[in-house]
Amino acid sequence: MNTHDFTTDELSEAHRSLLSTLKKCEKVLESEKLPQSQRTLTERRVKALKIALTLIEREQNEQSEEKSK
Repeated sequence: MNTHDFTTDELSEAHRSLLSTLKKCEKVLESEKLPQSQRTLTERRVKALKIALTLIEREQNEQSEEKSK
């Protein structure tokens, strides 16, 4: 599937959903009682979510630029 096969609405919904998950993961990391293995896993999830959000934002910007041509 080509990345341009995603609609603006689909990208927006995915962004919203991933952002919500990111905020929940960041809140979990605030806990000092989190076992080290869970902390490491959650930190990796946070990084992956930030990458995914950046890529979605990049695609949204490209779509906006294409529409304004």
